[in-house]
Amino acid sequence: MLDAAFMCRWMTATADAVDRDEARLTDLDSAIGDADHGANLRRGFTAVAAALGKEPPGTPGAVLALAGRQLISTVGGASGPLYGTLLRRMGKELGDADEVTREQLARALGAGVAAVGLLGGAAAGDKTMLDALLPAVDALGESFGAAADAAGAGAAATVPLRARKGRASYLGERSVGHQDPGAASAALLIGALVEAAA
Repeated sequence: MLDAAFMCRWMTATADAVDRDEARLTDLDSAIGDADHGANLRRGFTAVAAALGKEPPGTPGAVLALAGRQLISTVGGASGPLYGTLLRRMGKELGDADEVTREQLARALGAGVAAVGLLGGAAAGDKTMLDALLPAVDALGESFGAAADAAGAGAAATVPLRARKGRASYLGERSVGHQDPGAASAALLIGALVEAAA
């Protein structure tokens, strides 16, 4: 069973991963975006970790809802609202339960990903964070490791795609051959589940 402490570890592990990979995320974004994805996400998840360190909520859902609110209020560009929506919707889905199963977390992730798709008008194959998140939803029922592998493979698979949503879509064919930075950061988020569970 997964409790509030697990969710706090997940968010802290994500903050550490984004911190480590900030330069790579920025490099990816400089090729097809604004070159600010790494810095923006680092600011957001640093704020999340700080807020959770001050006053950690008592339930898994409340932890994710707080993280989502922090991201929306501290991250500029599209990634704040998108990641904020993902985590807030997950928190809402988990409700007030003191502990949840991995299967319940997978269902909550599915609900969060659906909300992100609605917000951004994106679908699988559009070269967005969804290309990493959608495979992770299916694999999370199996294990955290399977979800991390699926998200990583999904992010890598964005390289040959032409962007159909987001800023990269303005580049048309020039977006081909670059990994989507949102998919790369989404893979970090899912990969951090393995660390939280260790």
